[in-house]
Amino acid sequence: MYRNDIIKLGVVMVASAILLVIYPESYIEIFGFATGLLCVAYIISENVWNFPVGILNNIFFIVLFYQAALYADMGLQVVYICLAMIGIYAWMYGGNNKSVLKVGISSLKEIMIIIGFVIVSTLLLTQYLISISDSFPFLDALTTCLSLAAQWLLNFKKIENWIIWMIADIIYVWLYIQKNLNLTAVLYVVFFALCVMGIIQWYKSYKEVNYESV
Repeated sequence: MYRNDIIKLGVVMVASAILLVIYPESYIEIFGFATGLLCVAYIISENVWNFPVGILNNIFFIVLFYQAALYADMGLQVVYICLAMIGIYAWMYGGNNKSVLKVGISSLKEIMIIIGFVIVSTLLLTQYLISISDSFPFLDALTTCLSLAAQWLLNFKKIENWIIWMIADIIYVWLYIQKNLNLTAVLYVVFFALCVMGIIQWYKSYKEVNYESV
């Protein structure tokens, strides 16, 4: 583990300890907060450890979203765990000749497929969530489908994943405030800021890779 990664881990642990003292009854939300921050920090630095940390984060949020009756978000965490397995392999062996995968940009065809997926799947999932009395069926469905699209692009290191995450994060902040998941809402505000950092850092990485290949 690199020195910067150790520093990130230390900062998150200290912040978590402080929050546990202030809000001892919200320990699941706090652990979700901590692992979520660490996961995104690792993604920005292109560290493959983001996937194991992300799986731990998913487990905490499965419990949290079940308690909040956000069933699509709960199910999304299970899908994330499956996608994380794909992501680990893709990041480690998805490059040329099974080398480490480099940051890339999506083609127009990929973008159109993603847009089509989000529209169709949101409409279908909304109807299902209405039938099971989800508390916010359309927004829950939309954020779920946006997140799946973003995670898929993230698995293959496409820069556009950050844009989709930012759109989802804005909706998530409002949604979680409505459900009184205030720490989680704060986490998604931080996620949005980290996404801005992420797209800047990944674009620099993309430019460096393409400069070296010229």
